[in-house]
Order: sequence, then C-alpha cells, then structure tokens
Amino acid sequence: MKSLAIVIAAATLAVAGSAAGSGSAQAASNTSYAYGWPVKPFDRPHPVRGNFGDPRTIFAGPPTERTLLSGPGAFQFHDGIDISAPDGTAVYAVASGTVASVMHQWLVVDSGSGRSFQYWHIASSVSPGQHVEAAVTLLGHILRGCGHVHLTELNGGVAVNPLESGHLGPYEDTSAPVTTSVGFRTSVTGSDLMPELLRGRLELVASVHDMSTLPVIGEWHDLPVAPALIEWRIQRASTGKVVVPTRVAYDVRNHLPAFGNFWRVYARGTHQNMSVFGKHYSYMQPGVYLYRLTPGGFDTRSLPDSVYELVVTATDIRGNHSTYVQRFSVHNRPGVVGA
Repeated sequence: MKSLAIVIAAATLAVAGSAAGSGSAQAASNTSYAYGWPVKPFDRPHPVRGNFGDPRTIFAGPPTERTLLSGPGAFQFHDGIDISAPDGTAVYAVASGTVASVMHQWLVVDSGSGRSFQYWHIASSVSPGQHVEAAVTLLGHILRGCGHVHLTELNGGVAVNPLESGHLGPYEDTSAPVTTSVGFRTSVTGSDLMPELLRGRLELVASVHDMSTLPVIGEWHDLPVAPALIEWRIQRASTGKVVVPTRVAYDVRNHLPAFGNFWRVYARGTHQNMSVFGKHYSYMQPGVYLYRLTPGGFDTRSLPDSVYELVVTATDIRGNHSTYVQRFSVHNRPGVVGA
C-alpha cells in the first residue's frame, strides 16, 4: 500500500435488485507482455492485493459515521499495484535502466523513452546512477511489516495500469467483479430511498468490488480490490428498451481519473481495506467501494413516469464482467402511485 501524502503508514438497497450472472469469465491470461514480475519466479503470476485505482483513505477523525460521511483526511487513487510477498522477499528490476533516485522505503528506475518504475516498501540495495538489468539486478528486500511490494509504472510522468495487456505479465484472471447493491439517494451522503417511488434529481450509487485471482496469504486475504471499468444504462422494465444509453462511471483500464476527483468518483462511505481513522487502524477489516454513477445527480424528470431497470456492468482488466439489475419506479406526477 503506497502513500497518500508520501507514504501511508503501514498502518443500498436491493429490494428488487438482482445479480444477473457473470457475463464472461473469458480472457484468462495475456500471452504478450513487456516485462515480468519484480519477485521470483519472474515468469509466473503472483497475488495482487491492491489494484490500480483502489481507494486509498486516511481519515483524520475517529471511526464514526460522521467521519466516514464528512470527515477530512487524505484521499487518493492507488497509482500502482500491490504485489503480495513475504517480508524479506528479494525485489528485482522489471525493466533495465538507471536508478534515478533512492528515497526512504522506495526508489525509481528510469528505463528511457519516458518510461520509469517506482518500487515501494523495500530496503534498497542500489544507488542513484547505477545501471540495473531486468530480472538480474537486486533492487532490495521487502521491509518488515509490509508484506508486499508496490509497483508503479509511469509513462511520460503519468501513472498507467501495470495490469493492462502488454505491460506486466504473465497475468491471469478468470473471475469477474461483482456489484452487491445499487442505491438511490437525494444526496451523495443521504440514505438510500425506496426504489418503488423515486422522483426529482437523485444520486445513483453502486457498491462494486473485485477479488484477487490468486489467494493472498496473511492478514490481507479475502479483502476486496477495485474493478477496472463500471458502466450503466437504464431500460424499460416491461420491454427492455434502452432509454438512457450506456455511460461510463469509472475507467482505470489505462489511466487514473483526474487528480482531485476522488470524491467525484467514489461516494462518501467509501474506505479502503484496513483504513486509518485517526489513531485507529482497522486491522483486517475489509474496505467498502461505493461508486457515483452520476456525479451531480440524475434527473428522473427526464423520464416519463414508469417502471425502469438500472443495469450496472462491472468489468476487470481482462474483460471478465458481471451485470446487476435494479428495478425502480419513477413517479414525478403529484399524488401516490395507484391512488
């Protein structure tokens, strides 16, 4: 888990909702990749306990609902991946180049042509200016208490997803992310409304998560990670006719959302795995990943009063996807439905 400022100390309603089976468990692995893993064996997949785009949250207040919904803190998108490995594991360069800098717990290797790599949570064994060879040069060892190495790939100074095809490999994924609920709220921090009667402008919020394909050993086992893509559409419940075409709510297949847009992408109530609340560290507690499908709200008055379905599709970096359907009724005319 990499830093928010510089380093993070190691420290809903589905009444009519249904998960409409996995759409795909297709692309298992990428056969073509640019570089191998930073830990041995270099040519075999390793467990990834933190995905590109995961929420990274440190709250300044105690673990209360008020802190969660409105408290200050440090919040950002995870700009790399966390590769699970035991403390003391040797970490090697994934690409040849020159060591650009060595800082406390992390270092940067410049591989030329605008590409560089950051390796976090290691005790360094190299010096600035030193040439390194891919899969040969020992960069350092994973620090005690970290249990992973964080890898960031930068292209022209911009973080890109290392798990995108043509980057890190081999990488396998055969399971799809899941949407567990969809909520309709009058505000992004409000309570979920009953989908049987909705009116006016609403926030649409989906709870979505993925899981590591390979089992993560230790206290980070069975903790969620973020998907790569979330899309949604609205269709008539009676005919399936699409009335709001597919829109993208979240996409980190290549790049992260714009800096500063954390709470425009994630809804309040979101917090990372083992999140920090003031002096409290949520040891072994899973995170909650809530996504704003419509930042700024969706006006139900743009639809005639009727019964609709909100269809949310969550996809991982290999194209495995699942779909969740939430039925809801729009009634903006005065009076009560059926009166």
